[in-house]
Amino acid sequence: MILSSTIFIPLGAATLVMLMKPQWRREIKIISAMSGVLCLVISAYLCLTYDTAKGGLQFVEMRPWIPTLGASYYLGVDGMNLSLVLLTAFIMLTGVFIAWNIDDRTKEFFALFLILVSGVFGVFVSMDLFLLFIFYELAVLPMYLLIGYWGSTRKEYGAMKLTLYLLAGSALLFFGMLALYFKANIWSFNLTELAKISYPESFQKWVFPFIFVGFAVLGGLWPLHTWSPVGHVAAPTSVSMLHAGVLMKLGAYGCLRVAILTFPQGAQFWAPYIAALTAVNIVYGSMVAMVQTDTKYVIGYSSVSHMGFVILGLCTLNEAGISGAVLQMFSHGIMTGLFFAVVGRFIYDRTHTRELKDLGGLRKPLPWANVAFIIAGLASMGLPGLSGFIAELHILIGVWERFPLIAALCGIAIVITAAYILRVIHRTFYGELNPKFASLPPETIQEKVSVAILCAVLIVVGIYPVVLLDTIHSAVDPTVKLLHHVQPAVPLEQITPPTTSVQAVTGAVATVTV
Repeated sequence: MILSSTIFIPLGAATLVMLMKPQWRREIKIISAMSGVLCLVISAYLCLTYDTAKGGLQFVEMRPWIPTLGASYYLGVDGMNLSLVLLTAFIMLTGVFIAWNIDDRTKEFFALFLILVSGVFGVFVSMDLFLLFIFYELAVLPMYLLIGYWGSTRKEYGAMKLTLYLLAGSALLFFGMLALYFKANIWSFNLTELAKISYPESFQKWVFPFIFVGFAVLGGLWPLHTWSPVGHVAAPTSVSMLHAGVLMKLGAYGCLRVAILTFPQGAQFWAPYIAALTAVNIVYGSMVAMVQTDTKYVIGYSSVSHMGFVILGLCTLNEAGISGAVLQMFSHGIMTGLFFAVVGRFIYDRTHTRELKDLGGLRKPLPWANVAFIIAGLASMGLPGLSGFIAELHILIGVWERFPLIAALCGIAIVITAAYILRVIHRTFYGELNPKFASLPPETIQEKVSVAILCAVLIVVGIYPVVLLDTIHSAVDPTVKLLHHVQPAVPLEQITPPTTSVQAVTGAVATVTV
């Protein structure tokens, strides 16, 4: 039941919040924070007690759910998703603290925030494809309301664009999911069983793009990335933290867990083409970030660039690249959460501007923000001693083995990243202080705790990366062996369908649809 608790604690807290009176703002925030603390404690326990030597799925929960469809309530964690569960808990708790100043329809905001988090946890721990898809939609849809009502800067446009793009990705994913389900002919959505089947190579080649791209839309793959910077800028600060820190990781995780593991031959065929797109992600994202004058847009396009590294690492299909991609998901999530906390809550909510030309000298009134942004910036630049360095090093080693030309292009992006990060730090926190910002409200205890937690994580993982890498390697090593041995143990033609007939399944689908 421990994995279920990560899903139902925020969902239960959201239900409790909705039953409370709107004027009980402080109590609503305290309940939300308590649910975040509980989820963080549970996630830390999972990481500390996970048996790395044994590897594989652990803390498994399985119960029948919709037997006629072969869908089950199947949860589990391994080295691929355990760090992402921990990431979600960190961003959830710090996001609640950063949203402490929200007094406009507080009850509705925190209820939607917690529902979204519940969906994210559900995606990361689900090992049933149908269940994963349900949680995937639950994680995406609240974003429309959170951005559309509490956002800023063309919030209606940003909310609509984000929703339409992600729904288009969901449509691709749903089509690929149905093709996989019927081709497997075992009438089950169990991901571990689906991954054991040897599908025809031609089938893998044409279905793989539907599932991979369906997830990669949420991962910000070029040219389907344009919703992301707009959504980052329009979203309220804590939602930006969830959006960039966690939600985009759902896409990359789905690409790995569902598309690559289920269709290894399809992955081998399409990997060079997708890698070429990620090279555009990386270089284009960093170049556009370089010329932005709005600090949130800088971080938004920086996020597009860094997510390109994640998907590129997956495309290497080797141990170094995939390990680096999983670690980069965690590192980038913490780093961008920290970036958006500083830019949105510390700076914009106080100065009511994000334009670099209007800022300067903020290190004096906002010393915690100054230190936090520098640490996040150095992690983004890949400075040794911070988690970004370890993750990108693994990715670049893997990329050099598979795509040396793209590895060279990544070097250009790293230089540009250093340039725009230093530019933002200088123009925001140094130089002369704008006189109208001389008496800004002081930094609150909730804000200080939030950035302190995120900074500590970046430093600890950077200095002692084995705390996550051992767990990640325990899953990636057998995965790579599977990818390079593309004939799984159970050929498709040897699968005997269970007693449930095609007609029964079709009838059940029709009944559910009605």
